[in-house]
Amino acid sequence: MISRISILTLLGLVIGVIVGVLAVSFVEVVLWLNDLFGISPNSRASILDRQWLTIMTIGIPTIGGLLVGLLSLMLPGHRFHSPQDVIRIAQTTHPTMPVKHGLLSTLAACLSLGAGASVGQYGPLAHMGASIGGWISHIFQGDRSLRMISIACGCAAAISAAFHAPLAGLVFSREVVLRHYSLRAFAPIAVSSILAYVVSHLVFKRLPLFRVEELTVAKPLEYLVFIMIGVAGAFVATAFMRAIEIAGNLSRKLAWPAPVKTALAGLALGIVATQIPDVLGIGQEVLRQAITGHHLDAVHLAQLMLAKLLVTALCLGFGFAGGVFSPALLIGTLYGALIGTGAEWLVGDQHSPIAIYAICGMVAVTSPVIGAPLTTVLIVFELTQNFDLATAALASAAFANLIGVRIYGRSYFDVQLNAQGFDLSQGRDKIAAQQHSIAGLVSQEFTSVDARQTLREIQDKLVQDKRSEAYVVDADNCYIGTLTLHRLMEFSATGVSPDESAGNLAVPESLVLAPDDSIWSAMSGLQDFVGESIPVVDKQRLAGVIFESTLVSTYLDVLAEVRKDEHAAM
Repeated sequence: MISRISILTLLGLVIGVIVGVLAVSFVEVVLWLNDLFGISPNSRASILDRQWLTIMTIGIPTIGGLLVGLLSLMLPGHRFHSPQDVIRIAQTTHPTMPVKHGLLSTLAACLSLGAGASVGQYGPLAHMGASIGGWISHIFQGDRSLRMISIACGCAAAISAAFHAPLAGLVFSREVVLRHYSLRAFAPIAVSSILAYVVSHLVFKRLPLFRVEELTVAKPLEYLVFIMIGVAGAFVATAFMRAIEIAGNLSRKLAWPAPVKTALAGLALGIVATQIPDVLGIGQEVLRQAITGHHLDAVHLAQLMLAKLLVTALCLGFGFAGGVFSPALLIGTLYGALIGTGAEWLVGDQHSPIAIYAICGMVAVTSPVIGAPLTTVLIVFELTQNFDLATAALASAAFANLIGVRIYGRSYFDVQLNAQGFDLSQGRDKIAAQQHSIAGLVSQEFTSVDARQTLREIQDKLVQDKRSEAYVVDADNCYIGTLTLHRLMEFSATGVSPDESAGNLAVPESLVLAPDDSIWSAMSGLQDFVGESIPVVDKQRLAGVIFESTLVSTYLDVLAEVRKDEHAAM
């Protein structure tokens, strides 16, 4: 026990420090590239030649898209990895983060963000952290449970370092990645999240995403408005996620090389940015302005929100590497601030500052997108240390998720995983059972008869073998059907000749399995099956049978392993 505690604690320490340093380095490199290429507002203001600024605004995202597209050719499916891959890997039987995929995805995300692509940084940071955690677990030579915890530690550290929010990092890794709250995982994830926060905030003196003054909700009536923001925010979030899906589907229909498609998205982004420069990059400065209400009227807020939504969908759908977290934060903030500009019309002269409305909009859009309402509210609370503001945000997040899960799904990640055949909607039990095939459960303890044998011969063989079922096959061992003692007795009672051949009367079972079928699919089919055993057919040939007791026993063992992950204390 002491050894296990020491390993878990050391794991959290190492991952927290390394991921904290790398997360800060990632952000600094992106900011440096933004300054170098004229993406950030300050660097744009320093370029006096307007014609050269226009050329850079269009050219840099286009060239960046081309380079990112070339990098994608080095990965299977020409697709960069993202948080949805972390979720899938963390739920697998053998959780392993491919180092090459992690490095290329991180490099591509850095290049995408540096070139001004309208994508997010927090998704790539979470994936980078998970990759580092998975790699370190191999050094520790950890078992499946340790590798899964290491991946979660990396995610927690990345979110903690990026947001200055160690509690949010801890909850994000458990709410989004692990999907359970075991005591075994709590301590190392907490240690990792705290260490990353210390590295980012106290060592490198990184500033938080935004700051707000002491704020209070002016009227209790406004909580009804915050709830309305949450309800409408679910539709804004759904529009954002659907737009990404539409852009992705359009990209797949275009039979062009990946570099051409990402370059095209960069070109379109650059053209839009010549008119609305704030769509470029992460948009942290715009987010801060929207929260403070600085120089942003309702028309500008609406225009920027719509433009950001569309260009982000285009960039992500056409292959830029990045996440949905940061864009959702900005879109949500703009949406909330837009509602806040009409606060006087909604609740009268004495209303809360626009910052409260902006932050409520932020969580209302972000939490349905990432499927993490607790994480988003905790980010607000840790960044502002304002209970009134966190309570207002909680009201918006609660109703946003209540509506969002019904009109779209739990999150963008879950819907994408479901499209890949990885359905988490019925819990971790189903995923675990889907990852175990029945191949190892196939038995050769069964009675097989030739289709040319007579009913009399089959009945004698069943009595001799002390079995109640015979599986009828042809000369090539291809499965034809099943004959039971009960059916043979029925044939005798109805006058069927005992010299009739089995092939003419055998009927295939209602449930026939293949060796690569999962335990979940086998158990699902078992609900309506009645019989002694289930035939297993491989390319039409009878490979063996599976007994119901064996299948049920193995399924219970899988569930016990899942429960062990969820409830084990150490």
